[in-house]
Amino acid sequence: MPLPHPLDGHDRAWGALAPQIRDKYECGLDDTCAVSVPHPPTAAEERRLVAQFLSGLEKLFSRENNWTFLQPLLLTMEHCTRCQTCAESCHIFEASGRNELYRPVFRSEILRRLYFKYVKHGGLLSAWQHGEIELNWPLVARLIELSYRCNLCRRCAQTCPIGADNGLVAHELRKLFSQEMGIAAKELHQQGSMLQLKVGSSTGMSPEVVKDNIAFIDEDISERTGIEVRTPWDVEGADVLLIHNAGEIMAWPENPGAFALILNVAGVKWTMSSELAGYDSINYGLWYDDVQFARVALQHAEIARQLKVKKIVVGECGHAHKALCVIADRLLSGDLNVPRESSLTLLRDIVMSGRIQFDPSRNDFPVTLHDPCNLVRLMGVVEPQREVVRALCPQFREMEPHGVNNYCCGGGSGFAIMSGHNFPDWRFHVAGRKKLEQVLNAFSDCLEPETPKYLCAPCSNCKGQFRDMLAHYKLWEQNRILYGGLVELIVNAMADVKPGFIEWEWR
Repeated sequence: MPLPHPLDGHDRAWGALAPQIRDKYECGLDDTCAVSVPHPPTAAEERRLVAQFLSGLEKLFSRENNWTFLQPLLLTMEHCTRCQTCAESCHIFEASGRNELYRPVFRSEILRRLYFKYVKHGGLLSAWQHGEIELNWPLVARLIELSYRCNLCRRCAQTCPIGADNGLVAHELRKLFSQEMGIAAKELHQQGSMLQLKVGSSTGMSPEVVKDNIAFIDEDISERTGIEVRTPWDVEGADVLLIHNAGEIMAWPENPGAFALILNVAGVKWTMSSELAGYDSINYGLWYDDVQFARVALQHAEIARQLKVKKIVVGECGHAHKALCVIADRLLSGDLNVPRESSLTLLRDIVMSGRIQFDPSRNDFPVTLHDPCNLVRLMGVVEPQREVVRALCPQFREMEPHGVNNYCCGGGSGFAIMSGHNFPDWRFHVAGRKKLEQVLNAFSDCLEPETPKYLCAPCSNCKGQFRDMLAHYKLWEQNRILYGGLVELIVNAMADVKPGFIEWEWR
């Protein structure tokens, strides 16, 4: 897919994989490498890995091992009619120039043939009906990489007439590889789930470090706004336990600072937790491993239970929303089933309540809104954030399409933090290309650098993708497109705050 205007004709070449990378890792799928699976040293090791895959395949289709997702997986395996409606909705398939590898049903068709042959033990008639396939190591190796060529945005599932979910297939394959074979992207597992469970956050921040950082943020926000800000910690019986994506504290500190200011001024009785994982809402297990997902979700719920808070509120992080507010419903019961709410609905209620005075003229610059897939398409949180930007941003304009039909930022399912080899090239050329087109179209009437523009993305993971993509195409330097969250826009419009909370500087 060519670059949209005004970038047309300025596409950068896709970096080729170095020969030493191809010699070391399995790169037989396409022109990139996301998971870095080493070549098995012997034929015996290949056979051992294939046997592990087969064992995991059988567990994937057994109720005792996969009670959480077996029903929708079986529906997808047994009832897909291959009508290809999903392909027309997939941004990756379209942006790749309709590469068959990235057609949503391509990986599903491989799994379907394996399912009928090795799980249902179909014979010749089944092979004639469903297609023949031979299981070997090259197939498994390519399938590992192929499971990481989907953003899990579920735009395909939304459009399927019968509800078949090819995004779920990619998720279930990742789960098989992680839980049965110990294979996962290191950014999600070693540097993500494992680090979070060990030290408290995938950023590496311990409880002591995070409290120091928040104290610094409070001081900075107090100075910038003229209103004293102090973040409460471990308050028993608070109305709200706020859990941020800890990446915000490290990369975009104005976001947790803005949250603290808004909640304090609105008179909300809230707290943060200094327990391990209690200050980091990320749950990368959502993308690749049900066991790791459960370990983190249980820890979040246990912290809320011990603090006796009335509810957990998830900060601006899409996947954390889906993990704790939706998928955790299948896990949490009894007194661990603490109510969970999106920060977007709470912020909407505060803005509309009249408890804070606003001056929308402070936000009189072009603003567009990105819809994080996990929040919008997969949870139905569509209007609260729009009510806020309509009220506070006079030049708000929608992307097209938007809401539940919006396109993924291209960094979904963990891609925004995966930067090995030439994978960022794939993110920019394929996964993120449709979103880039949407952003530029939304600002098509004001692309000149004299007009600062704000891309509101209320999701930490999406902001990571926008940061990398806007920098890659120099859209800040040349077109003054800045990205940020929703709370920054709210504070920027607060009448009692010093003007100019949003700093028009790249970071």
